[in-house]
Amino acid sequence: LFSKFIHPDEELYREFYNLWIALMVVNAIIFLVGVVLNSLALYVFCFRTKTKTTSVIYTINLIVTDLLVGFSLPVRLIMFYSAGDCLNCSLVHIFGYFVNMYCSILFLTCICVDRYLAIVQVEASRKWRNPTCAKGICVFIWIFATVVTFSILSLAIQFAQCCLSKILALMVCEYFFPLIIIIFFTTRIMCALSKPSLMHQSRERRMRAVQLLITVLIIFMICFTPFHVRQVAISINPDMPHDVSLIVYHVTVTLSSLNSCMDPIVYCFVTNNFQSTMKNIFRKTEPGQTSVDILGMNKNTKSS
Repeated sequence: LFSKFIHPDEELYREFYNLWIALMVVNAIIFLVGVVLNSLALYVFCFRTKTKTTSVIYTINLIVTDLLVGFSLPVRLIMFYSAGDCLNCSLVHIFGYFVNMYCSILFLTCICVDRYLAIVQVEASRKWRNPTCAKGICVFIWIFATVVTFSILSLAIQFAQCCLSKILALMVCEYFFPLIIIIFFTTRIMCALSKPSLMHQSRERRMRAVQLLITVLIIFMICFTPFHVRQVAISINPDMPHDVSLIVYHVTVTLSSLNSCMDPIVYCFVTNNFQSTMKNIFRKTEPGQTSVDILGMNKNTKSS
């Protein structure tokens, strides 16, 4: 039963070679775009953002998980050619990938909850919204995602008869519960933003909070929901045709990797100066180029 939930790349390579090539190309693009964007974002939040607020701390951890997801994509291809039929190698890769995917989900949830507290529960949440508390929550998330994923996957491998309940428990803990939280707080913040008591918040800040929550919901719907719907479908109907299960699994896993390219949209709403800092980084060479051109023109004028 466990093999119905997770399919190694070798199966797709043997049975649907063209689709495997197409997905590898898509994964290569996701790897390049995700690593470049998240590396720049990590530089901005670590070295160009002076105040490390709770949102910034959660965002830095989210960037790290996205980078780890991105770096796991070429490892997947290398492992396919070098590891061969090494089941343990595949399981280590799958475990690492799932840990980082669920950490991404949990850190996105933390960013949404933190934004709700900052906009709606300003005074009541002041003692919770501090860097020390945020760092503690981040450490807990890393440990929680690692322990829960490892324990459930290992039990599911050793005891096939309980595989169904264990994988469903993993999805409830690390996907459906965070999704319910995000939908709840998105609804609450949209209702609360129209109240007069919140008019002391700037319109720009309120709109940015709404945009952030909607963006996170879109990421959940596009990247994470198809994969988990597929897992639930397999648990309900274990006799799903193998070809359908194989194709849907690899397509939805590729979609889940896409979040490493979409999360930079979230970063734009975390701090006021993220977009301006990114623009300044790309425009940094322009003054130097202009001065060189002016010097060259002066030399040409003197020589003439």
